[in-house]
Amino acid sequence: MKIEVLGTGCTKCRLLETAAKAAADRLGVSYSIDHVTDINKITEYGVMMTPALVIDGKVRVVGRVPNDAELAKLLQG
Repeated sequence: MKIEVLGTGCTKCRLLETAAKAAADRLGVSYSIDHVTDINKITEYGVMMTPALVIDGKVRVVGRVPNDAELAKLLQG
């Protein structure tokens, strides 16, 4: 699974990255994670508000940090 956190490095962006890693580790999911800070790459996804969470190329969350239960659901498919 490829997880991408889109954001320029704000507090919420870092929080989302940490939460996504923790949720994936708890679930035992095999993943790679990247933090995309390039605004041009972020807008290529059609994202205008950060943080955003992309899973396997699909934007799943925009503008907020989801709670643990929602992250688990997203990471499980």
